[in-house]
Amino acid sequence: MNINRGKKVLFICTHNSARSQMAEGVINKLYGESYEAFSAGTNPTTVNPYAINVMREIGIDISKNRSKRIDEFQGVDFDYVITVCDDAKEACPNFSGGENYIHKSFIDPTSFNGSVEKKIEVFRQVRDQIIDWIDKTFIINGKKSLKG
Repeated sequence: MNINRGKKVLFICTHNSARSQMAEGVINKLYGESYEAFSAGTNPTTVNPYAINVMREIGIDISKNRSKRIDEFQGVDFDYVITVCDDAKEACPNFSGGENYIHKSFIDPTSFNGSVEKKIEVFRQVRDQIIDWIDKTFIINGKKSLKG
């Protein structure tokens, strides 16, 4: 595991299947010179195909990602540890090795039941909310590095 590019960010959610995976992809694709992101889950499953598809729509490939347990990152120091769901915040209030802790809850798009079109719409909404939040939270050299 190469963890040398800049400030290290760990995104944590329950299953490490959608929200944390999308956030990891956004940081690494659009902030790669200043940050290096990882993601993990308190109870990991697999990367959700809808998450892969909606990220591909904006040119970010997370298809080779895998869901990881937070234990895989024990002993790694992170500049930021970010929980993106309330369950992960409860299960993982203090990840050892984290310098700054942030909690920002996003709805779980995997829990939405509906047509394929509606599911994709919910995944897009959550993806866009994550991008917007990252754009407002991670400012590089005094200006935002993500553009709409």
